[in-house]
Amino acid sequence: MDARLNFFADPTAGKALKYVMSAGKALKDSPLPTATQELVSLRVSQINGCAVCIDMHTKEAAAAGETSVRLNLVAAWREAAVFTEAERAALELAEEGTRVADGAGGVSDEVWAYAAEHYDEEQLTALVMLVSFMNMANRLNIITQQPAGNYEPGQFH
Repeated sequence: MDARLNFFADPTAGKALKYVMSAGKALKDSPLPTATQELVSLRVSQINGCAVCIDMHTKEAAAAGETSVRLNLVAAWREAAVFTEAERAALELAEEGTRVADGAGGVSDEVWAYAAEHYDEEQLTALVMLVSFMNMANRLNIITQQPAGNYEPGQFH
């Protein structure tokens, strides 16, 4: 499978992606725990069906020490006993933030309050920005049919 566009060869994409990558680095360096970042990135990508990002975040999480059990259960996190309450709050916020078109009102007050019980304002900001960032990245990759399977951990950081 060949991508419809080569973002690394296109001058306009190159200029824009410089800022996108910088934003991704800022989020990676945020106080939101790395495990939470990878679980949220993986879940958003699963919902959107972005194979490139699923590949990337599964491998990044594993490289950071995440277990295969937890990675395999992200898609069914509600029924899994392997996630902390804080991670569950982040995953629920990520799902509602990704599925905004599926339900009137976007992220509910209950889901927001649950997340706010576990994360301070700076972490919540990073979480909201990460969900938004991942939805953008997923759309870029899906629209252009970027192929998955060849990502190496740390490739873009």
